Amino acid sequence: MFFKKQKTEIIYAPCDGKIVPLNEVPDQVFSDKILGDGAAILPESGIICSPVNGKITQLFDTLHAYAITSENGIELLIHIGLNTVELKGEGFKACVKEGDTIKTGDKLADVNLEYIADRGYNLHTPIIITNISKISSLDISFGNKKQGDEIITCKIK
Repeated sequence: MFFKKQKTEIIYAPCDGKIVPLNEVPDQVFSDKILGDGAAILPESGIICSPVNGKITQLFDTLHAYAITSENGIELLIHIGLNTVELKGEGFKACVKEGDTIKTGDKLADVNLEYIADRGYNLHTPIIITNISKISSLDISFGNKKQGDEIITCKIK
């Protein structure tokens, strides 16, 4: 019998911090997995790096969220903080632009975490696979991680 070899996508920590389940994110859109599945990180560093090789498919005007399509076709959303769209870009500096090809570890943004926290915003940063229907299994490694550590292993259908 011939079997199609299943592809695997590894998603790496975009920064230093603690990986937590989405159901611990105090925002129903993320905790109820309305946008997709994944995990969140409580960042300890304001340098946010690409968790995969791919392309920036959307950079929000407010610089708080980045959509990336990986080389394997996995669509990711990195949403820095909760409700941070309200900051209108204050505290965020983008290091990429829409259409850029990126490698794992490339810097996406410089974020002033203290500025954001001082204004009362939650720093949970969801890392969401938005085209979850393409995934047959998801394995998440929780706990304290360094930027570049493996955090999510996906089997692609």
